[in-house]
Amino acid sequence: MSESSSYIPPKVWQWNTENGGNWANINRPISGSTHDKVLKKDKHPFQLYSLATPNGVKVTIMFEELLALDITDAEYDAYLINIGEGDQFSSGFVDINPNSKIPALLDQSNDQSVPLFESGSILLYLAEKFNVLIPTNEKRAQCMNWLFWQMGSAPYLGGGFGHFYAYAPEKIEYCIDRFSMEVKRQLDVLDKHLEHNTYMCGDEYSIADIAIWPWYGALVLNRLYDAGEFLEVASYKNLTRWANNIDQRPAVKRGAMVNKSWGELSTQLHERHDASDFTERTQDKLETES
Repeated sequence: MSESSSYIPPKVWQWNTENGGNWANINRPISGSTHDKVLKKDKHPFQLYSLATPNGVKVTIMFEELLALDITDAEYDAYLINIGEGDQFSSGFVDINPNSKIPALLDQSNDQSVPLFESGSILLYLAEKFNVLIPTNEKRAQCMNWLFWQMGSAPYLGGGFGHFYAYAPEKIEYCIDRFSMEVKRQLDVLDKHLEHNTYMCGDEYSIADIAIWPWYGALVLNRLYDAGEFLEVASYKNLTRWANNIDQRPAVKRGAMVNKSWGELSTQLHERHDASDFTERTQDKLETES
C-alpha cells in the first residue's frame, strides 16, 4: 500500500455510515432500539429469537439435542430475526438482549420469565437446568475451558478473518494475513487436542462441542467464507474427523436448519414450533403450497 493511500486516523473518530461494507446498515456505535415491536410468543417453555449464523446454530442444536434425550420441558418456539432488516434493534429484542446480537432467548417456564443472551451463556444455562451435556466429574473444568475458549476465539474467526476475507469492501493484505495467522493457530490447537480425544472433553459429547462445531467444524467442512482452500482446512485431519462425526448427528442436522433463510429451500426452516415442522414446514413445502 502506498503512503498516499494510507489511512491516517483523525484525533477523534467519527461514524461514517457509508464505510461499513456489506453490513453498514446494521452496525451502529450506539445501543438501544430503533423501533417499537413486540416479539411473538407461543406456547412452549422457551422462546428463541435468532438466525442460523454459527452463534444461533449453537443454541438450536442444543435444543434439538435436549429433545433427542426426551427432555420435553426443553420444547421451544424459534422465530427468525432478520439482521439485514434490523430486527435485532426492535424494542422487544433489545428488552431481552441490550447488545442487539442474536441469539436471544426467553425462558418462560418459571413464574417470572428469564431473559438470556450470549450463546455460551445460553448453552451453560440449559445444560445446568437439565443436568445434561456437561460433565459432572473433573472434566467439567475442561468443558468450561473449551466453552470459554470458543467464546474468546471465534471473534478472531468471524469478526476478524471472515469480515476482512469475505465481507470488507476491499481486500487489505495486512488484515487478512493477521487474522489468517490467528485462525490457523486456532485450528492447530483444536487439531492437536483432538488427536487424543474423540470429543473436546474426551469420550463425552458436551456443550463444548456444541459451541465449537458451528464455527470451526463448519470452517473445516468448507461451509464458512468459502475459505477452505485458502486456509488448507483439509490438512487438519483430527479436526475434520471430529467435524464429520458431529455433522452426522440427527439433532445437529435439525438444529442447522432452524432460522435458516438461505441455501437450498429444503434446508430452510424459518420458524420452528413443532418437531413435525422439519418435514412439513420447510421453505420448499411452504412455497409449493403458496
